[in-house]
Amino acid sequence: MKRRPFFKKTTAALMGIGFTSEAFSNTSEKKTAKPLKVCTTMEQEKVFFYAEVIHESIKVVHIADTHLFRDDDRGIPYQEYSGRMAKAYNRTTHFKTRAQTNPEEAFEETLAFAKKVNADVITLVGDIFSFPSEAAIEWVLSKLKETDIPYIYIAGNHDWHYEGMEGPLEDLRDTWIQKRLLPLYQGNHPLMAAYDLKGVRFLAIDNSTYQINQEQLDFFKEHVASGVPLVLLVHIPLYAPGKSISFGCGNPNWGAATDRNFKLERRPKWPEEGHTATTLNFHKEVFNAPNLLGIFTGHIHQNSLEAIKGKPQIVSDDNASGGYLDVSFLPLAEQDRHLIL
Repeated sequence: MKRRPFFKKTTAALMGIGFTSEAFSNTSEKKTAKPLKVCTTMEQEKVFFYAEVIHESIKVVHIADTHLFRDDDRGIPYQEYSGRMAKAYNRTTHFKTRAQTNPEEAFEETLAFAKKVNADVITLVGDIFSFPSEAAIEWVLSKLKETDIPYIYIAGNHDWHYEGMEGPLEDLRDTWIQKRLLPLYQGNHPLMAAYDLKGVRFLAIDNSTYQINQEQLDFFKEHVASGVPLVLLVHIPLYAPGKSISFGCGNPNWGAATDRNFKLERRPKWPEEGHTATTLNFHKEVFNAPNLLGIFTGHIHQNSLEAIKGKPQIVSDDNASGGYLDVSFLPLAEQDRHLIL
């Protein structure tokens, strides 16, 4: 089946001082990518990156897996497909206080924190919604507008999935991005976009089907070739040895034999042959990228840190339970230069 493209246009501006966006890199910008020397530290939800290439502090509030389920009469025709996930996260336990909370309360609390710390950007990396509800999407857009903070959004595997609806996952993703999620991308390509902020480039790449296509791989390689310091945002964590199958992007064990949830989620079973060569190549390119500062992701609903070839991948607790990451990119202090340079 031939895939249809999302957009013909390749660039778009994003509101926000010093914050610009491109759907594809400018090929004339290519430089020799030099390996970055970075120090990364973590204390619960607080993450710090120190590097010589960081010239101004950048504050990021990172959100994944809110699983909002707000709906209205427009969702009635889809209740056959939304019923299970509409009940999945009605009440949760806050990741810090252990008090009872719920996804809407947790999301608003996190946005309030972003305003309090004067965040430069909010990153939303998927499963913000439990299904593509118009009411929930409109509510999120209104709350983001109130913060007046630039944001980056990419979809997770639940954002566009009505469970039990027939069709290949890639086609369902295309359909419900176009019908429901499109305003969240602010005019940028839904499957891949680049956002520049204070000398660091944030790459949002949709791997919500667990796989990567050739256009996305080429996009990533172009930005590596630019030499600009990069941060990768994906929903599904990239495979690391010893981790579960939920670390499913580029996982050599991913495929039909390890798919335990396809009946529960009422979706096609993962392919017998496992990952495409393109997806496995993407995994390799990511951890070989000399100018990659780190990877931020979600999906597993549990805080996690892995490092491959010195590249840290940091996973957030689920925002449905109040989880988030408070990320600071900071210039390297003179007294610490000898540690990494």
